[in-house]
Amino acid sequence: MESTNKSVVLSLAKGFAVLEAFRGTDRGLTLTEIAQRSELDPGTAFRVIKTLVQLGYLEQGAGTKRYDLTLKVLKLGFTAIAQRDFHSSARPMLRSLVGELNEASSIGVLDGADVVYIERVHAGLVRLGVDIRLGSRIPAYCSALGHSILAWLPEEKRHQILAMRERVRLTPKTLVTLSEIEDRLQAVRKQGYALSDGETVNGLRVLAAPILDADEHPYGAVSVTAPSIARPVDEFVYLTRKPLLRAAEQLGSLLRLSGSAMMVRN
Repeated sequence: MESTNKSVVLSLAKGFAVLEAFRGTDRGLTLTEIAQRSELDPGTAFRVIKTLVQLGYLEQGAGTKRYDLTLKVLKLGFTAIAQRDFHSSARPMLRSLVGELNEASSIGVLDGADVVYIERVHAGLVRLGVDIRLGSRIPAYCSALGHSILAWLPEEKRHQILAMRERVRLTPKTLVTLSEIEDRLQAVRKQGYALSDGETVNGLRVLAAPILDADEHPYGAVSVTAPSIARPVDEFVYLTRKPLLRAAEQLGSLLRLSGSAMMVRN
């Protein structure tokens, strides 16, 4: 707590030390426990606690000597999250997916029959002849990003989207019939992610997972991309699946807490 910086308000720092003494598993703390965790003497801790109770950030349990955080603290957290730009928050997550295993990571949203890229981090796919930028589009019917979004839409909505454009084979592996795509989407829904192995671009593998809201409706999807020659497909999925699903869940949580919607950048 000691500081030589005259601009530091030590009493304010002590207040935050008390607030930070609480952990997610706690069911109320005593004065002694708060003092120990915040490294304050009991007298100082008592005065800080009473001040925070008066301000509405702590509450004392009825008939007990235990204190707990109030929802007023939660409001501060939600305000901070809401003010953060989604794209600046998402980029570190995408960067964590790019490196030795994968050459690019992207976020896409559905726009008509296409998926539009709204965020992307890459280490370079020039040797594969792929030039994807923010605002680039890819058909939903044949892409991993598209499949991971379509699989979580109602059947009627899926069929409406799939009927919006001609479905052509971009490579020999591209699925084009409604029955083929529906079978794939059922598998995607079951396993939680979509794999494209040379189905949109020869020599390119993409793994994608949906970014879901609280009702499991897709905001969009996040993907990772790697060249097919880098490793066998089973190894690619094994090494990439868990980090990708974790990133998708984190992105969904960010959007749910902020109350934001992903928007295409101009």
